[in-house]
Amino acid sequence: MPILVPEPHDEICFREDGKRLDGRAVDELRPFSCEVGVIKNAQGSALVRHGGNLIYAAIYGPREVHPRHLARPDKGILRVYYRMATFSVHERKSPAPNRRENEISKVIREALEPVLFLEAYPDSQIEIYIEVIAADGGTRCASTTAASLALADAGIPMKSMVVGVAAGKAQGRVLLDLGDKEDKVGQADIPCVVVMKDKSISLLQFDGEMSLEEMKTGFEYVLKGAEIIYQKQLEALREKYNKITREAEIEDSAVGNLPQNEQKSINESQNAQDSLQNTSQIDEQMKVQNEKQEINNDHKAEPSPLMENSSAINESQKEVEKGEVEEKSKDEKSSEENIIKSSEQSANSTDDSPKQGENQSSQEEQQLNTENDSPSGDDQE
Repeated sequence: MPILVPEPHDEICFREDGKRLDGRAVDELRPFSCEVGVIKNAQGSALVRHGGNLIYAAIYGPREVHPRHLARPDKGILRVYYRMATFSVHERKSPAPNRRENEISKVIREALEPVLFLEAYPDSQIEIYIEVIAADGGTRCASTTAASLALADAGIPMKSMVVGVAAGKAQGRVLLDLGDKEDKVGQADIPCVVVMKDKSISLLQFDGEMSLEEMKTGFEYVLKGAEIIYQKQLEALREKYNKITREAEIEDSAVGNLPQNEQKSINESQNAQDSLQNTSQIDEQMKVQNEKQEINNDHKAEPSPLMENSSAINESQKEVEKGEVEEKSKDEKSSEENIIKSSEQSANSTDDSPKQGENQSSQEEQQLNTENDSPSGDDQE
């Protein structure tokens, strides 16, 4: 496939006046601008223009982890998806993710994790989607800057903002913020991510050859450029909320500056709308109550088979209970009669016992009398 715009591959990176090909000094950044809130469907978003780079970053989450087996009970997880558009480079790129994109996604994730409070989001995930629309060298650093800005726009707590910027070496000179050609034909490249609160390094990669003095100079350039980008990030965040404040003030002033007649008509229309809403709500409530009452009346007039069955069951239960009560009362009466009869029999038995004793004593007296009356042997003689 022919290349429409051929890439330069010569090693010349400086002009005759000693400046770089784009007119910058060795310690000067490319033009940088950024803004937030550019994607409405995301929790937070940012657009970064860094030289010829045009990069979008969008934040989604914290939200549920899919698949669930990847969730961690002690902390949340951060996922980064770095992708380059097929038209972002000179030669058409395959839309499928390649090894370089997976590596940069991992690098950006590891650079952002130290400044996030992921332990505040257990069993959750925060997803960062980065899309490179145009690439012009240093996309991993610019993407990290955009991701940090989008996280701040989403309101996710962070220990500090982070800034990505690179230093390098080309034609024997240390440079700040390498462009596309300088990155490809230079002798060294040092991508860095700086934590702006304490100026610590969250990401450091090195490719090429540099002396210790050159590396020291490169780090000085990195800190200088990071401070400039950090101020641009703060301005973008302030501008968003200043814009919201200005819009609110304009609305308030527009309402306050209305003529009295218009203001009065607006108030009257609002009151009329409120009254209509109230009457409609009352009518709906009355309809609902009437429907409920009709339903209750229908149920009372036409009892359901369930109600009839329940009433029949209740009546049968009452008859059974009534029969049980009558049987109990009969048993109690019969038991009382038996008790009375037994008591009478015992009383009769006690009355007959003294009569029998009297009869026995009378019989004994009669025997004694007969013995006394009979003559003895002496008297007969």
